Amino acid sequence: MRVAVYGAGGVGAYVGGRLAQAGADVHLIARGDHLDALRSEGLRVESVAGDFAVDLPATDDPADIGPCDYVLFTVKSFDTESAARELGPLLGDDTAVVSLQNGVDNESILADEIGREHVMGGVAYVFSTIGAPGVIEHTGGPTSFTIGELGGSRTERAERLAEWFERADGMDVELSESVRTEIWEKAAFICAHAGMTASVRLPLGEVRSTDESWEMYRHLFEEVCAVGRAAGVDLSRETVDEWMDFAAGLDGDAYSSLHYDLTHDKRMELEGLHGAIIRRARDHDVAVPMNEAVYAILAPWAERNASGED
Repeated sequence: MRVAVYGAGGVGAYVGGRLAQAGADVHLIARGDHLDALRSEGLRVESVAGDFAVDLPATDDPADIGPCDYVLFTVKSFDTESAARELGPLLGDDTAVVSLQNGVDNESILADEIGREHVMGGVAYVFSTIGAPGVIEHTGGPTSFTIGELGGSRTERAERLAEWFERADGMDVELSESVRTEIWEKAAFICAHAGMTASVRLPLGEVRSTDESWEMYRHLFEEVCAVGRAAGVDLSRETVDEWMDFAAGLDGDAYSSLHYDLTHDKRMELEGLHGAIIRRARDHDVAVPMNEAVYAILAPWAERNASGED
């Protein structure tokens, strides 16, 4: 199986490394100091499931790789459109581009650029980041992945990719016939978790410590689910309770990637998360005051980080 990882950061490089361990022909696409380190030192993963290292070809030019069976698309949501325009050299007739990103707009952006027939959906539940150039720190989480065709069919290419995920160490996979629902469920969780931990700059344990802040967390969940249902997504009435139970069991020191980006002067995925939900809400006349409040609090910081100002 020939695989390109477009955006070999915390999630992409971890998955790519595990697939390479299982025997896949994996190529990494990265940039900057991280790319330099991948080329000179190889990929090192420091994982709670066991450290490992693999020496994989790495580049910033998809033309160096050529057509692949699968492209694991793991760039930040704000880079989706520009990265999608660079996918051409990686595409053969049957290539599947599998989005493992945050947010609800990525698959449609990809489909507009490369054709819906090339796009598969997915969600990743794994806590991993770039600890240093060429080094991925995998600190925990379920380390589970859900993939599926956007139309819900069970295809040979989806089954083959799921088999490779199952073959790899340190990963669990589910092949879903309703991946759009899974994408929205994760978006609801992220908008609640990231929204609260970033806007109030407190770890989850402190968010849970008061009834008021915990109820705000729930309201963020409920708003996203209401927007999803208005958009035709099959989200059950139990979704919020199930995810609140999940959040209640997370480590009290947990923050979110949005909080990390906020506090480390990195570009934030605010537009792809709360911004996307607010835009969809307006399209369907759904009230989302909590998401609007989070967006209003964080927007000046997101603009500051994007501009690179101090």
